[in-house]
Amino acid sequence: MLACLCPNGLNRYDGMAPPHRLLVATASGISVLERDAPGQAWHLAEATLAGVHVTTLAIVAGGAGLFAGTHGDGIFFSAADGKRWEPRNEGMSSKDVYSLAAIEQDGGVTLYAGTQPASLFRSRDLGRNWVELPALRQVPSAKNWTFPAPPHLAHTKMMVFDPRDPNTFYVAIEQGALLLTRDGGASWRELNSYSRPDDKFLCDVHQVLLLPSTPETVFMSTGVGLYKSLDAGETWERLTGADFRVAYPDHLALSPDERSLFMAGAKNEPGEWRRTHIAETGVMRSRDGGHNWTLCRRLDIAPDANIEAMTIAAYPGGYTLFVGDTEGMVYASDDGGDNWVFVADVLASVSKGDHAKALRGKTRYNAASA
Repeated sequence: MLACLCPNGLNRYDGMAPPHRLLVATASGISVLERDAPGQAWHLAEATLAGVHVTTLAIVAGGAGLFAGTHGDGIFFSAADGKRWEPRNEGMSSKDVYSLAAIEQDGGVTLYAGTQPASLFRSRDLGRNWVELPALRQVPSAKNWTFPAPPHLAHTKMMVFDPRDPNTFYVAIEQGALLLTRDGGASWRELNSYSRPDDKFLCDVHQVLLLPSTPETVFMSTGVGLYKSLDAGETWERLTGADFRVAYPDHLALSPDERSLFMAGAKNEPGEWRRTHIAETGVMRSRDGGHNWTLCRRLDIAPDANIEAMTIAAYPGGYTLFVGDTEGMVYASDDGGDNWVFVADVLASVSKGDHAKALRGKTRYNAASA
């Protein structure tokens, strides 16, 4: 079973056996981790796309290939196992790609790419040609979208799709909006009833997760906490705030049986990281739909690193939860977060944008990106 670990993009992979191969997106290419059998040690098998900051990965169903989105170098395609890559950027007006998704639709595959500045592109020929979906940038609030760090441009951070209809999906704009389309991106509605005028970070949407059995149940992590909606984003309940252990939540993942919700993030926001070089990251677990949480205490990550990627590899009878941090360390749990093992040092930061520069990973990040 093949799975991917990357800062942005889809984070659930399903197979018939425990994962034996993991592609990790880093600030200096893709690190390929392998193991011979479940329970055996992982090892760094190879590295590809060296020197390229990979932000997102997408696997095309049926073995049709792999896509990698990068910070400044556009989109790359691999037809087989990720050893050889070719650029596929025809029609892309931006090569700063934050999110990718490959969706089975009408007997084929539809690809979406989210960029900085915040835009959305679509391809129906495996990335050979891309067209922009202009309606996203025509949302009324788009004129106010921004980002705290220079160059102050918002980006399309992630997408999540309704399992019942590939034309229905949510898009997170950081910072700026939570958007919903029901016609494949031809038109959009902004869902903003969660936003409060006194929020420290306004409409700072990070991740969105739908409950597969009941897609109207939506979880959303933001710069001011975690939210839950029972009506597809029309109304929201705020579940965590500034006093929560993970006050700056980012990644969300759900166990296949939907009993355990995982949330990774930092105690402090990135502005504080730049001042203190401390994130105090962690993974929290809830077994009651996000109302009560426990810290996964056996995951020992240095306070001056941050978890920048989390993914679940599901298989009959179980699942493996992976996380990667700004120091390039990958960890895994096979028992729902109770225990963790060190998987590998992937030699470069796992980092969205330049997050690693604010923490201890600055030297590694710069060396990897030089």
